[in-house]
Amino acid sequence: MDNTHAWRSAWSLAEGVTYLNNGSFGPTPREVSQARRQWLDRIEADPHDFLVRQLGPCQAECRRRLADLVGTAAENLALVENATVAMNVVADSVELRPGDEVLVNDHEYGAVLRIWERACRHADARLVVQPLHVPITGAEEVVETLFSAATERTKLAVFSHVTSPTAIVLPVEALCRRARELGIATCIDGPHALAMLDVDLDRIACDYYTVSCHKWLCAPLGSGFLYVHPRRQATVEPPLLSWGRALEGDAASWRDEFNWVGTRDPSAFLAVPAAIDFLTKIGVGTFRDHSHTLACYARHALSERIGARPLVPDSQEWYGSMISLCIAGGETETLQRALWEQHRIEIPIFAWQGQRLLRPSCHLYNGRDDIDRLAEASAALLKC
Repeated sequence: MDNTHAWRSAWSLAEGVTYLNNGSFGPTPREVSQARRQWLDRIEADPHDFLVRQLGPCQAECRRRLADLVGTAAENLALVENATVAMNVVADSVELRPGDEVLVNDHEYGAVLRIWERACRHADARLVVQPLHVPITGAEEVVETLFSAATERTKLAVFSHVTSPTAIVLPVEALCRRARELGIATCIDGPHALAMLDVDLDRIACDYYTVSCHKWLCAPLGSGFLYVHPRRQATVEPPLLSWGRALEGDAASWRDEFNWVGTRDPSAFLAVPAAIDFLTKIGVGTFRDHSHTLACYARHALSERIGARPLVPDSQEWYGSMISLCIAGGETETLQRALWEQHRIEIPIFAWQGQRLLRPSCHLYNGRDDIDRLAEASAALLKC
């Protein structure tokens, strides 16, 4: 039975909009938004009491729920606004010396590349961008290709769990295993993996993992976390320094500097358990099966209708709730604007390595009719 209509009613999406961009900005379900408003009311009732006396246990519960979701101890997580903030923390905490190298690949998110370009420039270190050519056919190919660019000067390898422009699930456990063999630290950019995939950080055993919760988990904008392995926690420093203190009910920890980085609204963090509850109630497996089935349907429908070319094998090992397909003809911005202005279809189109990628990303509120609408609109605009 298709429950898409009932699921869609759980969100506040505008009538007439085909929203295929959960991978960029996931809309928050109504009940999660309501939970956030309730937290705001509680804060406003007595800001001093809440921020000074109540916030610690509330944030501890958020960390505990997230830790259960990603297979680690709550002590290893610090709450930050998003993965970009978390990645900047890592860049400020990893000591780079002149001549050191940071290894990335050409599928990485643009902001991540900019962060490490600046970190390397300030340290007189070198950012090495290794191409991972598509189509990709196997995990060993990814591992061998990336680390063929490693040298004795490589200090850190930074890679996505799920790449942003190309929507590829990378073999992070194998990548981290090879990095450990080579004595290289690892930082994983993980915004797209949370909820879309089964994330087990203790098993992955990376050094750092950065997350935004507003994508597949559908928590409010401005909620995320940084995971730091115990072996690295003593060296972590936030880019913003304020009072930083142990909150009421908390023992002193490496996370203390992240508790108070100036006065801020903590309601987005505090509503994260409501987002976990929402997805759990429907079923995480139900969400994953539904969204992957739609991404698979998009792969075949767009290949057939407009000749789109996939970048990876047709397997859940390589893509989850979103998929990027290479399309021909036209200008990227022109097509994306036309899909929105003429058809009210919200979807990202990327110019990447001389190719043009269309990236439909799906959640519970999407159905096959959304993909059909995209295929027909794209065909009409591309004159296929």
